[in-house]
Amino acid sequence: MSPIPNRIALVAARRHADIVDRAAVACRARLAEHGYPDVEVVEAPGAFEIPLRIKRLAVSGEYAALGGCALVADGGIYRNDFVAATVVDALMRVQLDTDVPVFSAVLTPHHFHEHEEHLEYFSRHFEVKGAEPADAIATTLGPVAVPA
Repeated sequence: MSPIPNRIALVAARRHADIVDRAAVACRARLAEHGYPDVEVVEAPGAFEIPLRIKRLAVSGEYAALGGCALVADGGIYRNDFVAATVVDALMRVQLDTDVPVFSAVLTPHHFHEHEEHLEYFSRHFEVKGAEPADAIATTLGPVAVPA
């Protein structure tokens, strides 16, 4: 089954959703600017669950590209590095195994704390970081195919 031309899905973690959603919104907006308005956002509980959701979307044959958005907080323990590395590695494996391009805005900011200053800063930062995978998706997929 061929992917639906120009259809893209983003999987967004619900952990820190107020910040992560900024990346998803920015990604969708930038994709629309590139001529890709058909973007579905699918939710996952956290970053760790994103690769399985993306794999299931990839094997469905319905998407030309996929992306993941999450904030993996550095809470002062080693677990964040393990989670971030595992998620990014799994996303790469999905891409290589399915031949569907997969992009990541799964970010691990150092020293993130849930106080007003960091919440404001990372909300703005995730808007910028959300646009980056959109640019990569558009570059990878190429110009939008116009129906005949």
